[in-house]
Amino acid sequence: MASSYFPKWRLRAAAANGQAQVIGTDERLPGPQTFAMGVQHVVAMFGSTVLAPLLMGFDPNLAIFMSGIGTLLFFVLVAGRVPSYLGSSFSFIGLVIAVSGYGGTGHNANLGVALGGIIACGVVYTLIGFVVMAVGTRWIEKLMPPVVTGAVVAVIGLNLAPIAVKSVSDNSFDAWMALGTVICVGIVAVFGRGMLQRLLILVGLMLAYVIYALLTNGAGMGKPIDFSIVAQAAWFGIPHFAAPVFKLSAMALLAPIAVILVAENLGHIKAVSAMTGQNLDKYMGRAFVGDGLATIVSGSVGGTGVTTYAENIGVMAVTKIYSTLVFVVAAVIALILGFSPKFGAVIQTIPSAVLGGVSIVVFGLIAVSGARIWVENKVDFSDNRNLIVAAVTLVLGAGDFTLKLGQFALGGIGTATFGAIILYALLGLKKK
Repeated sequence: MASSYFPKWRLRAAAANGQAQVIGTDERLPGPQTFAMGVQHVVAMFGSTVLAPLLMGFDPNLAIFMSGIGTLLFFVLVAGRVPSYLGSSFSFIGLVIAVSGYGGTGHNANLGVALGGIIACGVVYTLIGFVVMAVGTRWIEKLMPPVVTGAVVAVIGLNLAPIAVKSVSDNSFDAWMALGTVICVGIVAVFGRGMLQRLLILVGLMLAYVIYALLTNGAGMGKPIDFSIVAQAAWFGIPHFAAPVFKLSAMALLAPIAVILVAENLGHIKAVSAMTGQNLDKYMGRAFVGDGLATIVSGSVGGTGVTTYAENIGVMAVTKIYSTLVFVVAAVIALILGFSPKFGAVIQTIPSAVLGGVSIVVFGLIAVSGARIWVENKVDFSDNRNLIVAAVTLVLGAGDFTLKLGQFALGGIGTATFGAIILYALLGLKKK
């Protein structure tokens, strides 16, 4: 039993030989290295955390700010023992657009109605967390064993893949530059040493950014980067807060998303457990409550629903740094950036080709994390039940298979999640 609520983080300096070493959840790097890793986690989550609110007509700066609040709340509730970053969830996009009638550009005029539904989802999610805290995770693990959670995590990466590819498909230059970005990240990952290797996403992005600027602003190829928006933006500005409107129909439509978030969070914690070699199941209920409360708080002021981010799990997978203090740093950086329109302008200068290339890598790492759950849990694919569940789930999610029932629509991630759970249960009837 832990002697204190939070762990006593032990200092671990980088290996002298420059080789990557595992930094545990209860360990910490020296200050500068911790800060650098925090920046990389901000970079990893940034694309999705900003893209999701843009697709729903939310304020991206507020989404960034609330991701920091949510991550700190999660950190406190799990006693600083589960490494995770909370960012905007893509699971809400389809239904938020449906309940708000969002046209796809500018501010969402019916934002309040969507916020009420997001809060309802957070309440259901939190209640599930309290149940898990009271009776344990056995019932969830029975509904969502490793074959299901692995498939759901993999599907998230595969479902997001078209977003990354489409963002760099406008012209040949962007497509080649995206591949160049992938190569930059790959070179840093394979040939880098020490902290340089651990900062592969951040360093790879910066390297690709410089190359893009030299080819466009310098050599006249492609679309040049417009730096004027940075000069015109204010250093400090308040995000646009909004109040929720509680409409029963919207709340009923968005509340079931909690099941998808549970599957995501369960899969993420299993993935982290596999990577760290630590059994984090005892913190599962707290993690659900933390995620649920973060969603409630975010929705209460105009932010998106949040979830534990597989993008950041992907970063941990390649850096082997699991220190939870890194996520405190990342959250604080997000809080500061949320109040800076100038930062938002700087991010806007990052070419879509470069962001798309980084997304290809990160989304791929998410998909592989799902496969890792299968490997670490020795999922038996000679069992046709496991084989069918995994195969169908992957295609439903990757193909964005959507089911409609009147005004209700269940998108690819939702269809894959519910499909995996139901299919696994139905195919198990024969064994009873």
